[in-house]
Amino acid sequence: MQFNRILLKLSGESLMGDKQYGIDEKRLQEYAEQIHEVAQTGVQIGIVIGGGNIFRGLSGATKGFDRVKGDQMGMLATVINSLALSSALIAVGQKNRVFTAVRMEPVGELYSKWKAIESLERGEIAILAAGTGNPFFTTDTASALRGIEIEADAMFKGTRVDGVYTADPEKDPTATKFQTITFDEVYSRGLKVMDLTATTLCKENNLPIVVFDMDSYGNLKKVIEGEDIGTLVHV
Repeated sequence: MQFNRILLKLSGESLMGDKQYGIDEKRLQEYAEQIHEVAQTGVQIGIVIGGGNIFRGLSGATKGFDRVKGDQMGMLATVINSLALSSALIAVGQKNRVFTAVRMEPVGELYSKWKAIESLERGEIAILAAGTGNPFFTTDTASALRGIEIEADAMFKGTRVDGVYTADPEKDPTATKFQTITFDEVYSRGLKVMDLTATTLCKENNLPIVVFDMDSYGNLKKVIEGEDIGTLVHV
């Protein structure tokens, strides 16, 4: 499958690298180098990054935070990560633009589909921050929504795990990996690829998801070139 435009979903937790909190500068640089390498081949890349390395609204709600306030804090955490990635991309010579789902100029430009696509067509990386701009929606759902809006060919979900397994491979040594799996199988098996809202959005709009290990250097280019190192989730 050839990819002209993709939506790359990055994990906030992965940005911690070996740290317990915040951003690991080495991991950030590795991400920027990998993204720049793929962009140089002509693939247009939109990026949504989580904020779990700084603050996660849902976990905050279990500790007494108002859920809406907590989710708004989580949105701001994604903006911090997006700015960090933007800076790292600039450092490796990759033009990019940060869009935010809630108005916060001059930190980022207010997101619209048309502006994001124009940015992509100019060869810039479009970093899409602040989730959907609404509480109760995860950055997985934001990724699905933005991927559909920018008319991406596929969503690439970069995680610590190299694909979708029958169970959590970090907890169950007998878990086996799927090469491909349908959205319906994900539902019926109760697999945690993404949250239900995000998975449903992708299924209904025929946006395939490729789950792969982003933390192994060079994997982004390999998976986009079709190497069999992740799991394809499809209709």
